[in-house]
Amino acid sequence: MRKGLLAVVLLLVCAILSAQQAQTNDSIIKMVKAGLSDDLIITTINGTPGTFDTSADGLIALKGAGVSDKIVAAMVAKANAPAAAPVAAAPMASGSSLPAGIDEVGVYYKDKTGAWTELMPEIVNFKTGGALKSFATNGIIKQDMNGHVAGPKGKTTVTFPVVFAVYVPEGTAITEYQLLRLRPNGDSREFRSVTGGVVHTSGGATRDSVDFKGEKIAPRVYRITMDSTLGKGEYGLLPPGAVGSSNMASSGKIYAVSVPE
Repeated sequence: MRKGLLAVVLLLVCAILSAQQAQTNDSIIKMVKAGLSDDLIITTINGTPGTFDTSADGLIALKGAGVSDKIVAAMVAKANAPAAAPVAAAPMASGSSLPAGIDEVGVYYKDKTGAWTELMPEIVNFKTGGALKSFATNGIIKQDMNGHVAGPKGKTTVTFPVVFAVYVPEGTAITEYQLLRLRPNGDSREFRSVTGGVVHTSGGATRDSVDFKGEKIAPRVYRITMDSTLGKGEYGLLPPGAVGSSNMASSGKIYAVSVPE
């Protein structure tokens, strides 16, 4: 019975994907309405080409259609993934190998079993100069930003010591990432940062920045360890160039965790 149901699900996915060369917001909505699980849809998003509208209007339309935050986060991550990343990963096979569990550009954390587990990004919006805008890779403005992430706590709960592994895109330095303390404010988490991952001397801009050292453990893979001296709370790792569009209404991403003790 279960094998038959799985076959039906796979046929439905294939039918949807064959109707178009790349996935879109509409194809994701179709899969959600067909009753496919979040995990299956996210696997499909990660394994096939996609062209997604992640503007404010696009995200609102997805939410209205019943698409979960987990799926939306996967769409945002797919839409903003560096194009060169899949090609850059190829040389790893002929030389050094990646740590087990790390297979693509992104952020991972060490779970209770000691295994590397992918950390799914959350959506973040930025307010700068009194106007809502997204973190952009083009035309970077050297300016303070106030970031806002939905929900009072991170979706991933961890305990000290918290160990991240960051697989950076080709040509990106670990120092371009920002480790930030997120401050709960009602039903959201907030932080103050600077554009471009370049921390300047403004005290306000560095208020929520947390110093860290990236230890290289493989080509383009760096380990970051947070110990208990930082104290419990909400933390996030902000990548450089989180959004590939300068659209004022676009959304960015942050890799957030909650440390309750």
